[in-house]
Amino acid sequence: MSGCWISVQGGTRLFYRDWGTGTPVVFLAGWALSSEMWNYQTAPLSESAMRCIAYDRRGHGRSDDAGARFDYDTLADDLAAVLDTLDLRCAMLVSHSMAAGEVIRYLTRHGTSRISRIVLVAPAGVPYPVKTSDNPNGIDASVFEGFRKNFLLKDYPKWMADNERPFVVEGTSNEMLGWIRHLMLQTSMKALIEFNRSGTSTDFRKELPKISVPTFVIHGDKDVSAPIDRTGIPTARMIPGAKLAIYHGAPHGLFVTHMDRLNRDLIDFAAAEGGGPIEHGVGTSGAGIA
Repeated sequence: MSGCWISVQGGTRLFYRDWGTGTPVVFLAGWALSSEMWNYQTAPLSESAMRCIAYDRRGHGRSDDAGARFDYDTLADDLAAVLDTLDLRCAMLVSHSMAAGEVIRYLTRHGTSRISRIVLVAPAGVPYPVKTSDNPNGIDASVFEGFRKNFLLKDYPKWMADNERPFVVEGTSNEMLGWIRHLMLQTSMKALIEFNRSGTSTDFRKELPKISVPTFVIHGDKDVSAPIDRTGIPTARMIPGAKLAIYHGAPHGLFVTHMDRLNRDLIDFAAAEGGGPIEHGVGTSGAGIA
């Protein structure tokens, strides 16, 4: 199937692709990226007895831009509409970066009846990014607002050019970087600003311990966008029974830089009874963090 649309609340249409047959796997793109970011996962996995569904968040890619409602409740409801419309059951959710919050909020808001397990790839914005008296390792809220005001709203393309190399590895081609840049330029400025605001202000610390499905956190130890000690490690610790795989030398863009290992881990985790254990350096949340 080349692509279709699903109508969600307010009449907003979300573009999605639905490739393959078998175990349903729903992919959620990171901030500023569209469903095409998952091409190097959905194409091969759809040939491995997996039904791969990837959709564009509102305001991203080919989906409608409503210009409003980029809060996590609404985004979780959009995910629910995708799952309900396609009547997906025992689905595995795979998120990248700030989409981790959509997955967590979906589970705490809509339950687990359609979900078998989740994979959080390079999670960002979780557990809670803001520095407070009870979260001293966070970042001052003014830094996030300054980023939106002084970079996104001033010269977003230049910011991308200045920061694209740490997103990948030394051997990543300029052509691959150009493709990623192209995807990010498809996103509306309103979506960039508002989703970033949601992703840098929402506190998931009370929700993470409520996650009851098998969870696999995958994170690179060279992730500049979402440093693992602020995001991946504490997230894995807070979700009961979560497993953590640390990809040594991997950046935030590991979906292209480490695609072979990521694809292998996704296939293994989808097939593992009860969500694990599986190979490739994965253990319980405690053992995998050391």
